[in-house]
Amino acid sequence: MAVIISFEEEQAKADTALLRLQALVADDMIKVNHTIIHKMQSPVSLIPKLAGHLIASGGKRLRPMLTLATSLMCGYKGERHAELAACVEFIHSATLLHDDVVDESDLRRGLETANAVWGNKASVLVGDFLFSRSFELMVADGSLEVLAILSNASSVIAEGEVLQLTTANDMNTTEDAYMQVIVAKTAALFAASCEIGAVIAEESKAKQAALKSYGKNLGIVFQLIDDVLDFSAEQKKLGKSVGDDFREGKVTLPIVLAFRRGNTTEREFWCRTIEELEQNDDDLKKAINLMKKHNALSDTVERARHYGSIAKDALAIFPDDEYRKALTDIVDFCINRAY
Repeated sequence: MAVIISFEEEQAKADTALLRLQALVADDMIKVNHTIIHKMQSPVSLIPKLAGHLIASGGKRLRPMLTLATSLMCGYKGERHAELAACVEFIHSATLLHDDVVDESDLRRGLETANAVWGNKASVLVGDFLFSRSFELMVADGSLEVLAILSNASSVIAEGEVLQLTTANDMNTTEDAYMQVIVAKTAALFAASCEIGAVIAEESKAKQAALKSYGKNLGIVFQLIDDVLDFSAEQKKLGKSVGDDFREGKVTLPIVLAFRRGNTTEREFWCRTIEELEQNDDDLKKAINLMKKHNALSDTVERARHYGSIAKDALAIFPDDEYRKALTDIVDFCINRAY
């Protein structure tokens, strides 16, 4: 007899997975937060005020937690992992500040964005400050290998953001082109966050590669589900507006699939709303209905499950302990955000 598991049960399991990961790294996250607060300080008062607004606005600190958990899974016993986890969070925070300016966003996690409060110029410059702080932490760590991994990730993220600009408002964007964008702008930092955990623990190249693969595929999962959430009522629970990507003309996978599978009239709709940005009040609802008609949202979630399976498989090389279990389960947490 088949066992049917409800979405509510899956969500409860996913939430438990996040709590388990948080509990495993709780002591080290105290050190990470201390480093973040210390490194945000500046005699220029607007810098800690604006940076603090972003960092205190919520967020799960998933990327730094991954650095901590992967290093602990690899048996690391020192203090470097906490400093590098803070470095990862600074890189992420800097990209958020810049992203909100580029996207002209007014809300993040239900609060006004920094650019909405202090303006674009201040947000960009404080983002640069956080990037600079991250590089100070990399240099202080003293490992050229760690420096190479994180600095490369920073440049790849920037390339991904620029690449996304070239695909915006372009309904000729392919699924491959879309994947290239999200691998760069999102998955690169997830990959680096996990890989450095094995590097500082002086693990084998095979285990370093495994954690890089885990992080990369988890990052793909995370972004795919984010793109689904843009067309979901669940977005409101996350403090975000439904349809922001649609209104900005971003071409994400659900849109790519719906466009490719649509008829001539439907494709004309996508060209008008995405390429020409001629949108009326009913267009978002119609866009969501077209996505449902062509299974674009559900198929994007299935793509996420595929990459999630790859991420889980990458962990098989490690001992089956509490850290591996937590990192495995966090994949399901990322997927189940869609429900």
